[in-house]
Amino acid sequence: MSRKLAVIPSECSGCKMCELVCAIKHFGVNNPKKSAIRVLITYPHPIIRMPIVCSQCKKPPCEAVCPVDALSRKDGVVALDQDLCISCFHCVESCPFGAMYAHDDCEYPIKCDLCGGDPECVKHCPKGALRLVAEYALGESKRLNNVLSYTQMKEIEFNEKGETKTLQYAEIGKEQI
Repeated sequence: MSRKLAVIPSECSGCKMCELVCAIKHFGVNNPKKSAIRVLITYPHPIIRMPIVCSQCKKPPCEAVCPVDALSRKDGVVALDQDLCISCFHCVESCPFGAMYAHDDCEYPIKCDLCGGDPECVKHCPKGALRLVAEYALGESKRLNNVLSYTQMKEIEFNEKGETKTLQYAEIGKEQI
């Protein structure tokens, strides 16, 4: 079963622990700018905290623009082969989500590899805003969360066995995943 990284923005506290553990795991340094995940925080109101990480696209634009085929899908993860990469960084420019990064100290683009299937960011997220979920569950929660966020709903009401119940927006991702 293919698994993907799910981001639940309403759960993110903006602590950036995910950035720190990623940089330590992959580069051995306490430098969040060398992380394959970045937490975007906007101010003043509403304050938005949104972790940005590779979506592992089915048809990755980064793979399509690579002139040497250094990016390819392996076991559900779009992986960068550093032996083939020529450091042109076209992949960084082509990512529609801004989820690939360049750093002056790094010869190659920085891209999430899901830590071989056991992401450190998920294990260390104190609020559970990052989760590794089955691909089918990821789609369902994203669709529901998108609908609710666009309508600015904070809760939904539904009937279950003749009883009216309320589900808070922050609980929806947990229920679906």
